[in-house]
Amino acid sequence: MPDQLSYAILGRGRWSERIQRVLAGHGRRSVSIGATRAALDEDEAAYRARLTSAMIATDAHIAWLCLPPGPHIPLIVEAAISAGLHVVVEKPWLTSSAETARLFETAQNAGRVVAVQYEYCFCREVETWRRQLQGGAGLQFYGRFTVDRPDRLGIPAAENLGSHLLAIWEYAVPHAQMAEIHCGYELPNERRVWLEREGKVTGAINFLSNEPVIQRFIDRFESALHGADFPLDLNFAGRVAAALSELKAPQNAKPQS
Repeated sequence: MPDQLSYAILGRGRWSERIQRVLAGHGRRSVSIGATRAALDEDEAAYRARLTSAMIATDAHIAWLCLPPGPHIPLIVEAAISAGLHVVVEKPWLTSSAETARLFETAQNAGRVVAVQYEYCFCREVETWRRQLQGGAGLQFYGRFTVDRPDRLGIPAAENLGSHLLAIWEYAVPHAQMAEIHCGYELPNERRVWLEREGKVTGAINFLSNEPVIQRFIDRFESALHGADFPLDLNFAGRVAAALSELKAPQNAKPQS
């Protein structure tokens, strides 16, 4: 693996532009691949083959999928692995558990790392919870993630924003009881998680602060390509997706603004 890694960015829009700026500021080269939608007359095999060829042509080492969720995501992940690339996927990961397990095995067999970009797990205080709280047994987990902007992608707030809260829970305190989370668009900006024991707050994190979490994600991900442990892999993403499905189940559903 070369010391200087480069990225193929799949997708267009504000987020892909931001990721390219972050990568450039971090000293990484990136190449954009814009034509990521299947043509009307293009079957799955042809679609995967076209994207595989496009990624090979970039000479990149990593594919970063700046794309909303959907059935195209596992197809593009598979195409990237076939092209010999490692993969970063934007949240939320909504692929089925069976498909997630299959892609994880495919990546392992190919010696590739596939990660989902739950960058808030790398906030300093979240890392402290992970180190110090032994998984959070005996605690209750609460979270709020609201934004003042409208929904631009057609993704429910529970999936788009709530998946970040569930990722923090799964990463730092997976043994804590999931008490309540609240997510919404067009509301005052708030990004906060806290823990309670017997009705008393024992710890709280406000992650509205501007920590360089994407840069930390990049560094940790790239270290994994050299053999270091990386926690936010497809197994992790699958657990977050399962928690999200459980949260959305009718018996557990809570009003979302």
